[in-house]
Amino acid sequence: MVTVDIAKHDEAYLEPSSSAARLNARAQRVMPGGNSRTTVYMAPHPDYAARGLGAVVVDADGQARYDFVNNYTSLMHGHADPDINAAVVEQLQYGTAFGMPTEHEINLAELIAERVPSVEHVRFTNSGSEAVMMAVKAARAYTGRPMIAKFEGCYHGSYDFVEVSLATPEELWSDDPISYPYSHGTPQAVLDSVLVLPFNDIATLERLLEQHKHELAAVLIDPMPMRAGMIPAEPAFLERLREMTHSFGIVLIFDEVISLRVAYGGTQSLLGVTPDLTTMAKIIGGGFPVGAVGGSAEVMGVFDPTKRYPKAPHGGTFNANPITMVAGLAAMQKMTPAEFERLERLGGLLREGIAEALDGARVRGQVTGRGSLFYIHLHDRPLKDYRTTNPTPAEAQRTAKLHRALMAHGVIVAPMLMGCLSTPMDEPEVNAFV
Repeated sequence: MVTVDIAKHDEAYLEPSSSAARLNARAQRVMPGGNSRTTVYMAPHPDYAARGLGAVVVDADGQARYDFVNNYTSLMHGHADPDINAAVVEQLQYGTAFGMPTEHEINLAELIAERVPSVEHVRFTNSGSEAVMMAVKAARAYTGRPMIAKFEGCYHGSYDFVEVSLATPEELWSDDPISYPYSHGTPQAVLDSVLVLPFNDIATLERLLEQHKHELAAVLIDPMPMRAGMIPAEPAFLERLREMTHSFGIVLIFDEVISLRVAYGGTQSLLGVTPDLTTMAKIIGGGFPVGAVGGSAEVMGVFDPTKRYPKAPHGGTFNANPITMVAGLAAMQKMTPAEFERLERLGGLLREGIAEALDGARVRGQVTGRGSLFYIHLHDRPLKDYRTTNPTPAEAQRTAKLHRALMAHGVIVAPMLMGCLSTPMDEPEVNAFV
């Protein structure tokens, strides 16, 4: 196990002569803003990873840090896991991609169908965004209806319909959430096709679903939305949502791209609520690009090419490529019920330890999350939804300051102070963070 000295680093990557500064200067010349991924940018420039092993990342300037972001929750086994590496190296000699299916996709599909309550059939994509997009298209094809509903402030990838009202400005908040564009140039027709709902609000849910029941193809929900602060959906709220969508013939989609890592069968296995479709990604790819949509055989039947022309055609050059499939299978096979339980216990220790550290330092704050996931909030107001978790300008400044301080003391988390554990971690890494 690689360990990190959590004494204050010299933050060499910020020096004008650093490797990170030189790499960023090169990047700025060939990429807008210097990167291909908005979430990894940091001012004045990001740190650059050079290598990773287990729970540790070493940057281009030679500094080692504990990785509590794990490529935004996708690396369940940290970096350079030997079992995943062996599976990939073995497959490399037989080919990386074919214009034909392989047995490897069957193996991973069987594992997912065995574990996740809602899944009878699966189709693979190359990202969580693609998985959500195909789930929405499947719901439209199955119901013949045009609209979808989603919850305010919740992230579901880069498909324009599901980005609606991801970050509605506070001055535009009203009793009923509005459809607000996340990206400039979003067509009005897209906004008009999305009903935005408030999270954990049964009365408004009932009223709006009743009003739009004949137009809605799907309701899309993350049972513990990351961008909305990892506030769990309340059991009564989820149960009522399931009752109404079933009654109205609306497809209920669970986005478990992140929350699948909470339990052996995903978060849905803990809730007693089974959706019609589930989107997955992150941990099922073993560190390689992946996505999947799964659900009942009936709804998934819209993709079936044996019934003349499918209602929802679905292609993709690298869908279910054997490298991703063997890596994903190796990663998921290592995640036994016992290992999920160990990470649940470890995650509890981390969340409790952070909360006690905040309290001991007399800093207002709280920690949310479940299983191997955590989210630090630098305020103590009651949490219910996107609006209650959305930071004030002063809270955002404190969040940025704490993020930098953690980086300076050998700990990597997301800038919004979200993170996760990986299997190479144990109590020493948790204690170092706390």
